[in-house]
Parts: sequence; C-alpha cells; structure tokens
Amino acid sequence: MMQSHAPFARLSFPGGVGRQSQRVLPAEVAVALSYNGSTHAVMMATPADLTDFARGFTLAEGIATLEEIERIDAVETPLGVDLQIWLTEGAAARQAQRRRSMAGPVGCGLCGLDSLEEAVRDAPQVQGALRMTPAQVMAAVADLPQHQPLHDITRAAHCAALWTADGIALSREDVGRHNAVDKLVGAMTQPADRAALILTSRVSIDLVQKACTAGFPVLIAVSAPTAAAVTMAEAAGLTLIANARPDRFDCYTHPRRLRGGQEVADVA
Repeated sequence: MMQSHAPFARLSFPGGVGRQSQRVLPAEVAVALSYNGSTHAVMMATPADLTDFARGFTLAEGIATLEEIERIDAVETPLGVDLQIWLTEGAAARQAQRRRSMAGPVGCGLCGLDSLEEAVRDAPQVQGALRMTPAQVMAAVADLPQHQPLHDITRAAHCAALWTADGIALSREDVGRHNAVDKLVGAMTQPADRAALILTSRVSIDLVQKACTAGFPVLIAVSAPTAAAVTMAEAAGLTLIANARPDRFDCYTHPRRLRGGQEVADVA
C-alpha cells in the first residue's frame, strides 16, 4: 500500500556549515479519476484517504450526488492510482457531457477544462444559517494546527477542516489544496449548512465553487483571496473570511453571518 510520507536524506547548511540529516516529505503520486471506465481527470495527490477524495471530487465538481455513486475501486498501478468510480446511468450520461480534457498530470482544480464557461461557472447559492462570533473564528484558526499531522512531520501539506459549534470535527490533508477540500467533503457524514470550511491556503475561484457546491455558508482561510474569488463569493451568498489568524481576520463578503458583523458593515 502506498505511503503518505517518507524520509529523505538531505545536506543542510545551518550557519553555512554542511550537515547530513533527514527530512520527512509528503508523497505525491498521479491519481486518475475515472468514471464508468473513462478517465475524467488526472491529479497529483497524496495517496491517503483516496476513497474520500473520489467521493468529494465527484460531489464538489458537480459531477454526481453521493447517492449516484454505485462503487469506488482504488487500483494501484506502477504509475500511480486509478480511482475507478462507477455512477448510475443518468449520472454517467451527465458526466460525459462535461468531461475534462486534462493536458497533463496537474494539481490545479481548473487546468485543462474544455471551455471557459465551465471554468467560471456560477457557484450554487448558499443558504446555510450558520452564525459565528469573531472569537469563534479566531479560536478555530488557532486550533487548526492540532489537526494537521501530515504537515507536522513534512511541513509541506495543505489542510481542509470542518468546523461546527463544537469545534473542528474533521480534517483532511494533501499536497494539493483542492485535493484536501475534496477529501474532506468526501469524508463528511453531516450536512455542511451549519458548518464552516477552514483552509490553510489562499482562496481561488475554484475553491469558492467547491465550498458552495458542498453547501458551506462560511469559508475561512489563513491566506488571501483572489479578486475573482471575492466576486463569486459575494454573488453566491458565501461568507468569505481570509487572512485569518488567532488574533485577527478579514471578512470580505456577507458579514451578516458574523455576530456583530452586519452592524459594523452598516456603519462602514
């Protein structure tokens, strides 16, 4: 079975003096997502929680609902892993109409799409009723490092986490930020409409699409968003919080889900 990480020898130069040492690095392999026998996309991913990845990718990309997935077979090959996802007949027909044509084994969530319209498709409207206090936002970010075991040993993995009123309930890691979100969505057993999605990465337009498709009303990221991500979040009704730290954060859209946020916005 493929490992999610492995040690590698290195020559370090602390203070300019060379020393032999080891560093644990995250694994990155080619993972093909195939639907009913036809390859849809090839991503570079960490070979862990791959069934979650298959489920979450299928849902977050709007390919099919989880109920339309009949089974998932993870087949290891000398070149990587083929995630063979079998859909019901109706879902398979829809998927064939919007199949990606990937130019190569890339980790971007939008690379190689057949049309510009598909790349910038509107995100579903978010209806979740979750409200958070500023203290809860900062506490969630402060707690996030406790849920990143792969990052702890490699310092080279992204994390996506599910936050509820009881705190962080679930997390998934991967070398790819999009993959981490897909794995998290695929592992969830509860609706997203009363939860927040927390990311260790910047926020791009495709991550907003994934968050909205999954049904999260709030997205919290430790890094900055792109302009397109803010515009899409505003249109979709998603509360986008970024540059989040244990002592501060910025809210870019729909502050009504922050207790006290709407009043501040009205004054501003």
